[in-house]
Amino acid sequence: MKNVVKEKGREAGVFSLYLKKKELKLTAQRELILKAFLAHRGHISAEELFQRAREKQPHVGFATVYRTLKHMTQCGLARELDFGDGRIQYEPELDRKHHDHMICTKCGTYIEFLNPQIEDLQEQVSRKHGFKITSHRMQLYGLCQKCQKNGK
Repeated sequence: MKNVVKEKGREAGVFSLYLKKKELKLTAQRELILKAFLAHRGHISAEELFQRAREKQPHVGFATVYRTLKHMTQCGLARELDFGDGRIQYEPELDRKHHDHMICTKCGTYIEFLNPQIEDLQEQVSRKHGFKITSHRMQLYGLCQKCQKNGK
């Protein structure tokens, strides 16, 4: 675990502690999957992570990747995203600032954004209704500039 700890110490510690509480071991395969996930920029599917892990260790199974992603989601290292294209995507979650997504329904491009006015409006609406927001996810679907320009 030395390499992961050096590169992403806090995440490795969180994952190791979570596994220990669940009476699970930090295996070489789980460590490899965690390292590959943390090294990736942006969103990644289980299938893409599986391919990256297999490049380093051909004996990694898809089920191991999938279960490890579920564990990483449960301990707060990963966030599961469904952009409506039939594939679940994952992104790093720990210490990451909140953001929302705009997703192109033609090419699948996504844009991450944060708008303080939208955040303030959500707070106003929740206060008006006596509702306490603990988390939220906003996804806007439409056409990106490129697909609009190409008439797709």
